[in-house]
Formats: sequence, structure tokens, C-alpha cells
Amino acid sequence: MLAKGPTPSVDPAIWRFTIHDGSQLLAQWTWAQFETLPQTVWRGDIHCVTKWSKLDTTWSGVTIDDLFQSAGVTPPSAYLLAESHDDYDTNLPVADLLGGKAMIATRFAGAPLAAEHGGPARLLVPHLYFWKSAKWIKGLRFTARDEAGFWEQRGYHMYGDPWREQRYTNDP
Repeated sequence: MLAKGPTPSVDPAIWRFTIHDGSQLLAQWTWAQFETLPQTVWRGDIHCVTKWSKLDTTWSGVTIDDLFQSAGVTPPSAYLLAESHDDYDTNLPVADLLGGKAMIATRFAGAPLAAEHGGPARLLVPHLYFWKSAKWIKGLRFTARDEAGFWEQRGYHMYGDPWREQRYTNDP
């Protein structure tokens, strides 16, 4: 398990998920409200920047499409930062989250997502390196431009395509 720091303790009873445009709050859910949103199962492979892959994984949660639809949100910009309870963030193009490409995952292999793996909820963007799938997620913040997140500020690639081996800033 790789993380920015120690595993935070995130109590679902006080967990909130938010969507912001800059500092403006666009939508917010409690855990109970989030659990009533449409649930989707995704099955496939995940890839870590440290050169491991886990094949044929099964995740479930709320797709970003369903989340935006539930909130009545039309993305106001082409980029956002995924923000976590441990002050970690990572940048993503909104286009890489839509069309069923990403979800806020709350279950892995049919069980609630364990804290050491990002529970109670984490972003799942399986077509990018796994550092883009922020653990302990608390919200999405639209940004006016592609702002570097935690690892991107420290030399990781701004996009992170595993098939192009985009690990570090100067990788193609």
C-alpha cells in the first residue's frame, strides 16, 4: 500500500463528498445520501506506477457521470483536482472521468473498501496509473487550468498513461 502518509481514519458518519468550482460549492452528499446514488460494477485491470498490475479486479461505486447527473452539474472547466482526507490531491482531465471511465468506488471484490486501500471511498480511474485514483476521497474541485497535484508537483507525469509508460515529467 502506497500513500502520501499514514492511513487517515475516515468515519462514514461524518464523511462528506463535495463538488466545487474553485471555492464555490456545487453539490454535497453525506455517506447515507451517497449510498442511495446509482451503483455500478466495474471489472478490469489496474496498474501502479511502481510497475505492478492487478488483473481482473472488481470494484463498485458511483460513476462520475451519475454523480454529476445527480448533482445537476455540467463541468464548468476541462480539469479538476481530486481531493482526499490526507490532503493529497491529483489532477485529471474531466474527459477522462466521463463516459463510464471513472467512479467513486466504495467496494472492492464485493466488500466495503478497507481503510488501507482508500476506504470508505476512493476515486477509481483504471485507465491511468493508480496514483490518479486518489484514496480517502472527499471531493472534486474544478480548476481553470490543469493544476499539478501532489505527485505531479514532485516530478510525476501530468497525465499518467500506463500504456505509454508516463511515469515522470519528461516521459512522452
